[in-house]
Amino acid sequence: MNPPLRRVAMALLLMFGALFANATWLQVVNAGDLRTKQGNTRVLLNQYEHQRGPIVAGNVIVARSVATKDRLKYLRVYPQGEEYAPITGYYSVTLGFSGIERQENSILSGSDDRLFVRRLSDLVTGRTPRGGTVKLTVNPKAQDAAWDGLQGKVGAVVALDPRTGAVLAMASNPSYDPNTLSSHNARAVTTASTRLNTDRRKPRLNRAIEETYPPGSTFKVVTAAAALESGKYTPDTVIPAPTQLSLPQTNRKLKNFGGEVCSGSGKMPLKDALRISCNTAFAALGLRLGADALQATAERFGFGRAPLELDRAAASVFPSNLNPPQTAQSAIGQFDVRVTPMQMALVAAGVANNGVVMKPYLVKELQGPDLAPLSLTEPKVLSRAMDAPAASALTSMMVNVVNNGTGTAARISGVTVAGKTGTAQHAAGAAPHAWFIAFAPAQNPVVAVAVLIEDGGNLNREATGGRVAAPIARAVIEAVLGR
Repeated sequence: MNPPLRRVAMALLLMFGALFANATWLQVVNAGDLRTKQGNTRVLLNQYEHQRGPIVAGNVIVARSVATKDRLKYLRVYPQGEEYAPITGYYSVTLGFSGIERQENSILSGSDDRLFVRRLSDLVTGRTPRGGTVKLTVNPKAQDAAWDGLQGKVGAVVALDPRTGAVLAMASNPSYDPNTLSSHNARAVTTASTRLNTDRRKPRLNRAIEETYPPGSTFKVVTAAAALESGKYTPDTVIPAPTQLSLPQTNRKLKNFGGEVCSGSGKMPLKDALRISCNTAFAALGLRLGADALQATAERFGFGRAPLELDRAAASVFPSNLNPPQTAQSAIGQFDVRVTPMQMALVAAGVANNGVVMKPYLVKELQGPDLAPLSLTEPKVLSRAMDAPAASALTSMMVNVVNNGTGTAARISGVTVAGKTGTAQHAAGAAPHAWFIAFAPAQNPVVAVAVLIEDGGNLNREATGGRVAAPIARAVIEAVLGR
């Protein structure tokens, strides 16, 4: 064979080799990723041949499949519609899937390896294949209270069991009806999806975990934790609380909300500074503690990572490389501090759980089509934010906020509630965001909650966390406690 023919033969051999290698990669190595890739219509069509398993919260079915008479044998329906949409997501032959539908697809579809024996049995007996069941941690009464509290407002609510990290409620408003996206009418689904994507209210945005906001004064809980954990402060330590705080390296002065005077003497105990939410006191405290201590404490509470593995969950941020003026502002939850409502629920839960932050989770149990248990979620420690004595001291300070301070709207007769209000400035001329975080019962907590209302529910100057967000938190706590 002459040299030109040899070169052509070698080139063809290499091309065929590359073709076979690519086919092997696609069919063997990458097969799993392709099979589960969102929008893989061929796989979705096959999965519509049998009944997809339900998603259940308590005794409430929040997603199920019903038989149809069209080409796709089953239709996915969501009885609660908008209320659970941020949790369930949607299952659509046109759009793919999201939320728990995506996260637990292998169980719901019946394709999970743990269901192999069941699939084999179905094949032998001729029994119609079915998917497994996903049982959520959500408390339906708490979810109802969160959803009802958000009506007419833009915001989110997260409630956790501080002892385990189980998500008891996660609501976001405005929301969307996933039934419009699960339809078998591709044109109707596309129209509905386009309408949702162009809606300025962003109804498909899960504000509980996907959006970050300035936390305002709720961040003072983190600053107080840093102070108590340092060993240099107790709740009774007297700290500076001037009417105005001159920010270092600038000509600017930091003031209290509404220009209020915290103390005629310019000083007050740390516990009282938290009780009345004194900006100047906590800004000065932040300067004394330093940016590194604030950042380290924030990260121990979970900042810097997305704590819940669900779709587009965002990480909360405490900024790095702060100068003194930025440190002072960050200590009161302003400047570039950004948090999700989930993160602030974790802050409350960490204090409630003796300083230990548990990893949040939404799935309580996975079951086979015959309801036989496949797995039960075991609680996991995310981090230790502070030691137990410091957490106990901070709990007493937060109880004082509810009993005698800015959080009185969260009081519950016969129940000791610990909480903290927040009123976060975010745009010139806009009403501040209203926040409230809390846990109860304070000495034996079973629920921790965070409430965010964007733009204070449009109440302008009346838009404070204590006025707008605290009543919603109270309702959620009452629902969990069965009151």
